[in-house]
Amino acid sequence: MPPFFNPLALFAIVITLATAFAIINHRYLHLPTTIGITAQALGVATVLLFLEQAVPMPRMDAARAVLDSINLPATLLDGALSFLLFAGAQSVDQRELWQNRFSILALALLGTMLAVALFAVGMWMAFPLVGLAISLPWCVVLGAMLAPTDPVSVVGMLRRLGLPPKVQAIFAGESLFNDGVGVVVFAVAVQLAAAGTIDPLGDLVWQMVQEVGGGLLLGFLCGCLAVWCIRLVTDAHLELLISICLASGVYSLAKMLEVSGPVSAVTAGLALGMPRALGALSQHGQREIRNFWMMVDEVLNACLFVLIGFYVLSVPIHGAVLLAAVLAIPLSIAVRALSVLLAMLPAYLRDAQRWRVLSIMTWGGLRGGISIALALSLEHGPMRDVLLAVCYAVVVFTILVQGLTMERVVRQVRLGAAEG
Repeated sequence: MPPFFNPLALFAIVITLATAFAIINHRYLHLPTTIGITAQALGVATVLLFLEQAVPMPRMDAARAVLDSINLPATLLDGALSFLLFAGAQSVDQRELWQNRFSILALALLGTMLAVALFAVGMWMAFPLVGLAISLPWCVVLGAMLAPTDPVSVVGMLRRLGLPPKVQAIFAGESLFNDGVGVVVFAVAVQLAAAGTIDPLGDLVWQMVQEVGGGLLLGFLCGCLAVWCIRLVTDAHLELLISICLASGVYSLAKMLEVSGPVSAVTAGLALGMPRALGALSQHGQREIRNFWMMVDEVLNACLFVLIGFYVLSVPIHGAVLLAAVLAIPLSIAVRALSVLLAMLPAYLRDAQRWRVLSIMTWGGLRGGISIALALSLEHGPMRDVLLAVCYAVVVFTILVQGLTMERVVRQVRLGAAEG
């Protein structure tokens, strides 16, 4: 790797590409920004792959080396995710979130576990059809990668669709909290897959209780401490610094205490957005914090989605894997619908109107950078190559196809409700 590829240079490359793609999208494509950036990055990378097949291109190795240097698993899971989740938590309607807390918890906990199990069994049955021998434990790993919906994609989508506040709160709340659950399940699933056996109740249940419960408690306590610190000052810039300390500190502390960093970051962000916390902030401080975290959200989103597009350069694709990906895409949609339905079955039985929302919840279950980062964190080998390729195909499909058609699905549901 050339010496000038230091962290600042890598960030400059990514943010420059993201900015260029955003300008092109704004001027000509008129797509949602994250989708437009991903589509252009994917398009450029695909053209480079075709050119590499036609004409040897030594520079392609350099491009892949840059992607490896960025190290998405470490960059996202051990850094940027804390700021993305913290920013997303502050943009949620807290009143609606609390009123729908049981639905959110059911989706984030039970729904995620169901999605992992159903997708794992489905792919375990599908892989032999294309000539791939993937054991059930590794299929569970794949299910854990793709079970969490992506808060970056979902929260951004909700801002432009104008869904009812209740549906927005359930959507955003689930996507913010199920990351922590998915990461815990993934970590345990990898350990069990390496051992070659699956223990459905042992380590998984205890580790989930420890990490998720500990993350909730740590996030709430750190959020309360931050509010207490804010009451000691009257300077808007100091209030902003406290919020930055909270977002980065709670995630790092969670890693040290071996509890869920994503859950702690979300909980801390929600704690800072409570009415009591907002009352402690000056009006100027509220504006500074809101504007700062919106900007952080936009910048990190742009960088993340340009990386998602370019990571096709590092995905090993061949005939059998491509066929497996084709089977995985409709399976992921069916599993999403079934996991949402089963997790909230009592609510659906009580309220017939919820059946109309099921299609929105299903089609809006976008996956994103977290799934790819988890796949990339696996040890190099044939198993990683297969799981990464299938995971990447599902992620790209959800972002480009489901993301672009989500507005049409919402309109059809509203039309059906009006006619009914």
